[in-house]
Amino acid sequence: MTSRPLLRADRVALNPIPWINVKADPDDPASEDLWLFADPAFRADYPRVLRAIRESGFTATMMEVLDTQTLFDYRRMVEDAGLALAPGYASVALPEDHGVLFEPASAEGVRWFDGVRRKAEESLFFGLDTVFLAPEVSWAPAALRTRDAAAIGAGFHAGRLDRVIDGLGRAAEVLAAEGVRAGLHNHVGTWIETEEEIERTLAAIPPSLLGASFDIGHLAWAGIDPAALIARHADRVLDLHVKDLDLGIAADTRRTPTPYRTATDRGVFREPGLGDMDIDGALAALPEGWDGWVIVEVDRATMAPEASAAASWEWVAARL
Repeated sequence: MTSRPLLRADRVALNPIPWINVKADPDDPASEDLWLFADPAFRADYPRVLRAIRESGFTATMMEVLDTQTLFDYRRMVEDAGLALAPGYASVALPEDHGVLFEPASAEGVRWFDGVRRKAEESLFFGLDTVFLAPEVSWAPAALRTRDAAAIGAGFHAGRLDRVIDGLGRAAEVLAAEGVRAGLHNHVGTWIETEEEIERTLAAIPPSLLGASFDIGHLAWAGIDPAALIARHADRVLDLHVKDLDLGIAADTRRTPTPYRTATDRGVFREPGLGDMDIDGALAALPEGWDGWVIVEVDRATMAPEASAAASWEWVAARL
């Protein structure tokens, strides 16, 4: 059995996603999925959510400034909750997925990365120098990796992957120019989902521009050994997202094509320690002296958000 690795109390955070990624009717699995970060009305509830994170035991949360608030407003909110901030998340869309085409040096090509620039600005404002960088998670009608078949590399196309890698490389350059280092963030449902896609991306973009900020749950969902991948790229690992999984459900989705949201509704995501993953084994693969962030992220809580946060903190507290 893997011994428990030690975590630094000042380098562990909670993503508020248990409060954000919810069903319209919690008692009806078939009800609409809500993403409350996109709802302007969530601004009024955000302070309560941040206070609940602090009350659960966590002293830091993942940076997520709402589109409808200023940096100063967000800073007041976080300070009032007594929290510190951990690195945030940036994503880059593939233009062709949105039906657009432009030259990289054109005004449209430059502005395509405005969201990345905004994430750099937010990070630097709060004293953060790393960010999770991922391809877009698309829910468009033709997005087969979310709509039809998650976690199996559906519709792989080498040329498209090259274009995705090019976009990530350009985004990493934008971040680096501002003093923020990007870490590749794998995510089921994106064009960088499988081990081959991850390896090709890391091989194509130099470590000076792109580190590795893996999500160990999304690795395992795609059938990848998190410990082996972390060990292989130990010199590039900047930060991690940590969650648990029901590995039986994950394996079922790889055998039978399953939409992303169907897997989520079936309960593939679990709080740390409540699933089947060897999370301790993955963390033990980190190099000695590693001082990156570990952000607990339960994409869909299995219980009320406050209880989910408390269960996650209980798992963390046993490893401090």
